[in-house]
Formats: sequence, C-alpha cells, structure tokens
Amino acid sequence: MLELELPWPPSLNHYYRHVGPRVLISRDGRKYRESVTAIARRTGYAKFTCPVQVELDLYPPDNRRRDIDNSEKSLLDALTCAGVYEDDSLIYKITVTKREPMPPNGMVFIRISEYEKDQPQQAD
Repeated sequence: MLELELPWPPSLNHYYRHVGPRVLISRDGRKYRESVTAIARRTGYAKFTCPVQVELDLYPPDNRRRDIDNSEKSLLDALTCAGVYEDDSLIYKITVTKREPMPPNGMVFIRISEYEKDQPQQAD
C-alpha cells in the first residue's frame, strides 16, 4: 500500500488550456505534476503494474462549493505522470470522501493498493 499526503489539485478548469485546436496542460497543471512527482519519489514506492484501488480523502482549502469529481482527473493524471502506476486505466475501484476544509491550501490524503476483487455474496 502507498499512502501520500498531496497538495490540493487544480480544478479541471485550471488544469488544461486551449491553444488554437490543441489542448495543453496549463502552467498550474505542470507545477502540480512536478509537486506530486517530487512527493511520490521521496516515498521510494514501487510502481503498480496491476489493477489498483484508490481511496481519496479530500480536504478542500475553504468552504466554497466544489464537485468532488472536478479534482479527481488532475490528481490521477499527476500520479500517472509521477509513475505511481503505469496508467490510470489500472484503477478498478475508487472511493472519494470530501472532508472538512483545511485552510489555507487544502490537502488530499491518498491510499493506493492492489485491487481486491469483491467476493460475490453466497445465498443461504
């Protein structure tokens, strides 16, 4: 299992930039990727190459209304870029919980582990 405490991710509205017909990662997005990569490398993790399950605890920076799925994409892409797993298509299960705000900058606590397939219920 890998546990990381990461900075609050930029929203999708700030993660990508449209330049003509191209879609690029914004300056904020690149900066966020660099931060996540540096934090992940300090843990000395081994890259996941099998299906994984991800648990996210989101601590927003303030009480503004936020959709939890607006933070997921940039966070999961940054973890792919950092080499935590080969590709975010390996995520088979994700659990997201929005917690109380953590001013001034917010935070994300993430747990990644090998995916444990749910066992079917047996009838009595």
